Amino acid sequence: MRRADRLFEIIQILRRGSTTTATALAQELEVSDRTIYRDVQDLMASGVPIEGEAGVGYALEEFDLPPVMFDRDEIEALVFGMRIVESVGDRELAGAARRAVRKVEAALPDARRPYVEGTPLFAHNMWPARTPRFELGELRRAIREFRMVDLDYTDAKGATTQRRVRPLGMAFFGTSWLLMAWCELREDFRAFRPDRIESLDIPGQAFEDAPPRDLATYMAKLREEYGDSNCESRAENPG
Repeated sequence: MRRADRLFEIIQILRRGSTTTATALAQELEVSDRTIYRDVQDLMASGVPIEGEAGVGYALEEFDLPPVMFDRDEIEALVFGMRIVESVGDRELAGAARRAVRKVEAALPDARRPYVEGTPLFAHNMWPARTPRFELGELRRAIREFRMVDLDYTDAKGATTQRRVRPLGMAFFGTSWLLMAWCELREDFRAFRPDRIESLDIPGQAFEDAPPRDLATYMAKLREEYGDSNCESRAENPG
């Protein structure tokens, strides 16, 4: 978590209304007590009205962000989206979704905050019996950082091959994720199901995110070949 995000989270936690110890803050934010002491001191120095001290606890005086005026449908859409991510995303992505909704809830007018917990829309995990052998967050980071990925991949026919790919994006199709990538072995775009990746390694080699091997080119090719249909068939037989 970025420090700016952590400072915002400290304020949101203290806004709950009760005195909170540095240890409790540190546990919730997964940092050290010393980090919390330093963060709180910096917040106080910047004018945030926090009362208390190390060893006793901290409380926030009256301090509000401007209310955000989402309507009922928008709130339900945000909460439902968060619940879908919690159901099908990796641990880190699910945690990020929960934090995002908490931030929205904290910024809502008092009359609309009950809409968050009261959203009657739910999502349930539909993963097949076999789940990925690694955290999907590893793939997300490789995509963000434009890092090559080495795979041992087993296709639908049971054949296993070793691939070095440029990870470009991920898509979810109801019961399974797909990794959209440029395959160095086939010298073409391919989609891979993470639950069929036997092993994954990120050696650290960077690649350039540029045509003709980038995500925009891949998506244009899919639209040309399949129209509005999905590309899941590419994962069943990546070639």
